[in-house]
Amino acid sequence: MKKGLVDHKAFISAESIKIVFQRFHAHNPEPKCELYYTQAYTLLVAVVLSAQSTDRSVNLITPALFKRAETPQRMLELSEETLHGYIRTLGLYQRKAMYILELSQQLITRHKGEVPDSFPALTALSGVGGKTANVILNVWFHRPTIPVDTHVFRVAKRLGFASGATPEKVEKELQACIPDLWKKHAHGWLVLHGRMVCKARTPHCSVCMLKDLCPSSTHKH
Repeated sequence: MKKGLVDHKAFISAESIKIVFQRFHAHNPEPKCELYYTQAYTLLVAVVLSAQSTDRSVNLITPALFKRAETPQRMLELSEETLHGYIRTLGLYQRKAMYILELSQQLITRHKGEVPDSFPALTALSGVGGKTANVILNVWFHRPTIPVDTHVFRVAKRLGFASGATPEKVEKELQACIPDLWKKHAHGWLVLHGRMVCKARTPHCSVCMLKDLCPSSTHKH
């Protein structure tokens, strides 16, 4: 356990959780996904590419890729070698290319080229796990899902929202404790807070707008 962080089993009250999201909303009413995308299909591809890669690194390569291949059909018109050329700077690019070509074919075969709006249909696509499916449902279809990536996992536990040892358990805890009013944007707020303030190695507790509520804060009022 890093210095200054409390036991993750410490939970804050329901009233404090409400105040956390009121502050998030006041600071940023409509949090936006930071990945570059133009439609549901390109969002899906971008999220698949972002696995074990930063959004910034993905955004450096996707504008050129999507200009060339913005639909499943156009993606399949690329050779695997050509696709590699676009995404070679990303980790696991060969596997990601395979997933993208496979899911593009699956979208055409199973869904007439459209991205489905259900969790089972999304997770049946190559390279699409539960987190990716929930990102698509949340960002594109505006469902109150709460995808748990590394940022959400870390922030949720530091704030005392959850104590689960896996993303799946943390997701269930977040669904249970976050009021319905805030679920639509909860993922976006928690991700941005994790990236900008509650960083993994050096959380900026001194400037955090939640420091008076957070059980892990090193800078209480």
